[in-house]
Amino acid sequence: MNRRTLLSSSAALAAAMITGPLTPVAVARPRQEEPVRFQLPAPNGPYPLGTIALHLADTTRPDPWVPSRPCRELMISIWYPARGCAARPTVPWMPPAAADRYLSLTGLPPGRVRLGGTHGHEGAPVGGPPGPLPVVLYSPGSDASRSFGTGIVEDLASHGFLVVTVDHTYDAAAVAFPGGRVETNPLGGISDYAKALAVRTADIRFVLDRLAVLRSGGHPGVCRTPLPTGLHGALDLRRVGMLGHSLGGATTAATMLTDGRITAGMSLDGGAAGPVVDAGLDRPFLVVDTLGKGSMESSPALRAFWSHLRGWRLHLTVRGAAHQSFGDDVLILPLIAPLLGMSPPALEEEVGTIPGHRAQAFQRAYPRAFFDLHLRDRGRLLDGPSPDFPEVDYAR
Repeated sequence: MNRRTLLSSSAALAAAMITGPLTPVAVARPRQEEPVRFQLPAPNGPYPLGTIALHLADTTRPDPWVPSRPCRELMISIWYPARGCAARPTVPWMPPAAADRYLSLTGLPPGRVRLGGTHGHEGAPVGGPPGPLPVVLYSPGSDASRSFGTGIVEDLASHGFLVVTVDHTYDAAAVAFPGGRVETNPLGGISDYAKALAVRTADIRFVLDRLAVLRSGGHPGVCRTPLPTGLHGALDLRRVGMLGHSLGGATTAATMLTDGRITAGMSLDGGAAGPVVDAGLDRPFLVVDTLGKGSMESSPALRAFWSHLRGWRLHLTVRGAAHQSFGDDVLILPLIAPLLGMSPPALEEEVGTIPGHRAQAFQRAYPRAFFDLHLRDRGRLLDGPSPDFPEVDYAR
């Protein structure tokens, strides 16, 4: 079940028809229900967070999904350790215009959900450890948004990584551009996954090109948004990792095959597709799955990809997890399930039986351990099973 299908499955509301004599009666005004509020727990790293959203345009490509658009446009967010944050506002979990459109697609009653804020201070000066920072790219699942990995991203940035999240326009559920324009999927969802994978791979490669412009002192964006102090010198493009959830995981593998700038990749319950399945990779790759659909056991393509990995590799299975256990959904869906009319079995199919705090603990510990190992040459969590994570099985 993709996100669009899931969030449009709320029960229809029936209009009450009242008949009887037209006698004036005193009617008590119903008490307005408090909205359901989602707020991410604070990251546990030593550094406060800064963030900036940038509008990018690839003028060498017409948009492959909407040919009437003259070029391919993307929104990205850059997250980093910061300083001098007190005077800077924190940014919302999802830009308000995108959040309004996204929630309108769900069938939820208006005003019943508040998506809250993040811990990232808009435009704060770069802080953290001295010297350029290792860079990690994040690609979300189909019909999703770069916002849905915010918990993972905040944790990485709070421990000294610079993280770039990417919205794949017309694949993502809702993308807000400067000026209030919001773009959604014109077909209501992705059905041509081979095309989506090719488009996403080109998107990531273009983002890497723009990061090189930023690193050299230029401005990578369209609107010339003021850049945070210290951002130009904060990127170490010799140390680049990538992770993604679902289709974002497959995008990570596919992009690594075509672009040697990515040193190490991690897939969170994502499959494998395209030439990389048979070609494999010669750089570190971490596969995370569950015991459900799309696992290594049930996916021949993923098994073939695994067998062709020639570099450092590790396969982790998180028992009790389900497909939506690897992002902020694992905290959001239990809050809004009653509003969507989701039964407990339907909710369990999406987020599993793993408690939300344990899923979040995995999200914080394992991506950081992987990128610590391969971008900073430190950390031992991935050496073998950990008593702190008894639900995680290891396979080499």
